[in-house]
Amino acid sequence: MQEKNKLTGTPVSRIDGILKVTGKADYSTDHPVKNVAYAVLFKSTIAAGTIIDIDTSAAEKSPGVLAVITHKNAPKLNVKGGLRGGALLQSPVIEFNGLHIGLVVAETFEQARYASRLIKVDYEKATAKVDFSKLANQAVPPKDPAEEKRGDAKAALSTAAYTIEEVYATPIEHHHPLEPHATIAEWNGDHVTLYNSSQIVNGAQNAAAATLNLKPENVRIVSPYIGGGFGSKGGQWANLVLAAVAAKAVNRPVKLALTRQQMVNSVGLRQRNFQKVSLAATKDGKLIALAHEITTHSAIQTEFVEPCGDCSKIMYDVPNALISYRVVPMHMILPTYTRGPGKSTGSFALESAMDELAYKLKMDPIEFRIKNEPTRDPSNGKPWSSRKTVQCLQEGAKAFGWEKRKPEPRQNQQGNYLIGYGVACGTYPAHQRPSSALVKLKREGSDVRATIELAAADLGTGTYTILAQTAADALGMPLSKISVKIGDSDLPPAAGSVGSVGATSYANSVNDACQKLMDELVAKSGKQYFVRPSATQLMISENISAYQTRVDSKAMEGAEAYSSHSFNANFAEVRVNMSTGMVRVSRFLAVTGAGKILNPKTARSQIIGGNVWGIGMALTEESVIDPRWGNFVTRSFADYHVPSNLDIGSMEAIFIREEDTLANKLGVKGIGEVGIVGVAAAVANAVFNATGKRVRELPITPDKLL
Repeated sequence: MQEKNKLTGTPVSRIDGILKVTGKADYSTDHPVKNVAYAVLFKSTIAAGTIIDIDTSAAEKSPGVLAVITHKNAPKLNVKGGLRGGALLQSPVIEFNGLHIGLVVAETFEQARYASRLIKVDYEKATAKVDFSKLANQAVPPKDPAEEKRGDAKAALSTAAYTIEEVYATPIEHHHPLEPHATIAEWNGDHVTLYNSSQIVNGAQNAAAATLNLKPENVRIVSPYIGGGFGSKGGQWANLVLAAVAAKAVNRPVKLALTRQQMVNSVGLRQRNFQKVSLAATKDGKLIALAHEITTHSAIQTEFVEPCGDCSKIMYDVPNALISYRVVPMHMILPTYTRGPGKSTGSFALESAMDELAYKLKMDPIEFRIKNEPTRDPSNGKPWSSRKTVQCLQEGAKAFGWEKRKPEPRQNQQGNYLIGYGVACGTYPAHQRPSSALVKLKREGSDVRATIELAAADLGTGTYTILAQTAADALGMPLSKISVKIGDSDLPPAAGSVGSVGATSYANSVNDACQKLMDELVAKSGKQYFVRPSATQLMISENISAYQTRVDSKAMEGAEAYSSHSFNANFAEVRVNMSTGMVRVSRFLAVTGAGKILNPKTARSQIIGGNVWGIGMALTEESVIDPRWGNFVTRSFADYHVPSNLDIGSMEAIFIREEDTLANKLGVKGIGEVGIVGVAAAVANAVFNATGKRVRELPITPDKLL
């Protein structure tokens, strides 16, 4: 039940909503900068080799062109400054198709784009490693720990009564946020302002400063609104700094925006994974062994491995476990964090395997999961700060009508459609990261207003709103009197909107700052109160015109003694056309235990957004490489298929009430990531229940069912 007069926990509409729907919210290229020039990147057309020569003469003579920058004339940059993926015009070496090899700066975007097509490049080609299917058997252990063991999984698997061993494959995916990556760079002496979409504002500031060989205080990141990112705007890429390089070269502000086609080889991707999952159980359904062996790929020079085994480490009580990784370097852009990194792809393999073993045991898949529910974190023995997986499964089964499911496939038919039900669970860790917040009060007569300031980020998930709600409750003030300023590195430093740490870190820091301010005002008054006054009452009674305080917050002492995660259960109903093999998710339900829900309205949107991507992951999304050239042939929304409204049926989200003050003071956990985890497996399991065909390679396209 909602605490009386509290705003947190209520479905408040977004306070920035009017700005967005009226076009007044400034995204990265919307900021009103005068005398701006335009830059366009040009890219390699081979996947491996060396540039012998670049002829830029025609481009330099083209109308409106102000500069052409390549590795021949680019300034010396720090390639180890923290930007991802290289491509900083420092070398003639080509490491993947679409590597940045230069940029043209001109008076207009059209002039820059035209001139970029006049540049002639001579290459010395090398043999490119681009076909993962052929290279997977050459994979080697990664630099990070390649294996995690508990007991002896291989021995237990060899003697168990009931086992499965299958390989599950997930394709390359791209982030494709609605707002492509873009930057406006403006210099003032040796200071540069970068208007940019940054999920980690201070991270972008530090990486840009280090790469440009500047002090962090000489770089300002301005990022009040972000049109989606899904991890691609967490780490920053070369385009951020190249905008600054271009602006310095022409001595005026420069706007550099990636095209949709350039996004596929400029800002990372979710790598392709082969995941062999082996499970063993007793005849009564108790798991005794789990092995999750992942083979993946990374860039030629730099390593990134998606942690696909994370869910397998903690989801089920199993005494013998093995998680292992192997990676093959390829001539491809560096992979990066993508929504639900590791957990979304890993859960497809684990939760599909759980469904397969449950079917083999002739057990209900919900019963099978509950039977193997761990009382502690199996990976480290820590107690859970809270865990609501069983409640998610039980409440979800009631709400979804799971009792109508028929255990045997192909038993539910309506006309030309086979109907199937599927379930899968998911998890994502919950952490509070250090964040600072500044609270300012200002009074004019009896009108008192508060401003909250911190360098937080809003991906479109409702950060402005939940922080205003948090402050309003802590200060005892109406929401209409609260203003929120975020997305600027000049503000107090804060964690990023990544890894589901944003809401937890921001809300706790704002609450701490407001509570500190209230304590200081009460102490300043020298009075004792039986009922705690509001900030407005204190400012008026003490005749204070302005007051402010700042707090630097971090995780509570002792929080690391517990294993803290959000958990969910996903339920899918699919309809499979027997003539065409087309799959439609007619109903989807996500039940989530994620601590205190600050705003059910924005939270529901986040969960449904993750569910939609998970459905796309299951049925449509796949980035395809032409092995002859190493380039992506799926590079626009015409050929990279994300779900549209007509692809999505009924969607519902339920939150389990969960009090978890062991995780952090407010008991908030993240939901931005967990919404996608387990979704693809729920859909795949429903497809099996409908058709009897087990598809272990995503996406589940009609050809795999006919």
